[in-house]
Amino acid sequence: MKCILYTDGGARGNPGPAGIGGVVLNDDGVLIGEVSEYIGETTNNQAEYRALLATLKKAKALGATEVDCYLDSQLVVRQMNREYKIKDPLLAQLFVTLYNLSGQFDRITFTHIPREQNGAADRLVNKAIDTHRVLRRA
Repeated sequence: MKCILYTDGGARGNPGPAGIGGVVLNDDGVLIGEVSEYIGETTNNQAEYRALLATLKKAKALGATEVDCYLDSQLVVRQMNREYKIKDPLLAQLFVTLYNLSGQFDRITFTHIPREQNGAADRLVNKAIDTHRVLRRA
């Protein structure tokens, strides 16, 4: 089964309170899964990687064998496509985990998109952070 993924991660502050978001669409563009999670205090780049990882795991659990991943993080896309080296040790660990997971799919692509085209995943990031802040105050 082919799936289309849109992922986003964000931190309010860098580092700061962070969340991840992702949507999984089937080949017809129908939403079949989503991820929205508060991940604690971290950097924006770590959140971007963790969003991709969580959404790929979701797609795998839903039966995806081919995935097209769309992210607004040019850094993550270029690192996953091996165009940029990874200097940060924490990002390198996440890369290895993602690389190993990506090998479980028959085909996988990583494409950079403008932030404006990633609204669904971005909303899930903000929902995760906002929900955590509300729960923490209660």
